[in-house]
Amino acid sequence: MMTTGDQRLTGEGTATRPPTDQVHAGAIDAFIAAANTGDPARRARLLSLALAPDVSFHGPLGRGVGRGAVEDFITEVVQSYPAGRCRMVRTTVVDAPHEWARFGWRFESADGTAVLRGTDMVHFTAAGDIDEIVVFAGPLQQEG
Repeated sequence: MMTTGDQRLTGEGTATRPPTDQVHAGAIDAFIAAANTGDPARRARLLSLALAPDVSFHGPLGRGVGRGAVEDFITEVVQSYPAGRCRMVRTTVVDAPHEWARFGWRFESADGTAVLRGTDMVHFTAAGDIDEIVVFAGPLQQEG
């Protein structure tokens, strides 16, 4: 059997695994669901499904290592937003060339008004766990 990138091909050229972007979307969506739940036990379970134990998190509000650091960030920033209950929404498809992926997101108020938009880049282990998250909040400024 021949392999090409992340897909295994049979002799007829038929893929036996879904494309990488579809595979990685499940972990990304579990991460977003963890950010949106107010139940700490459910949040920890979702993060254990999506993240490697030693995940590295980089964002405009700080850095951290480990699922606990990501969980603390969610509790302190997402769940405790001063304007009230908000939620994260994935706004784009997952673009995943091999072990890296990027996706757009929106942080919105209860009525659906966007509070902040951004793009995350995530890296995946061979097992499919997110082991690095880089958060870019807000739009890029145009040059010139």
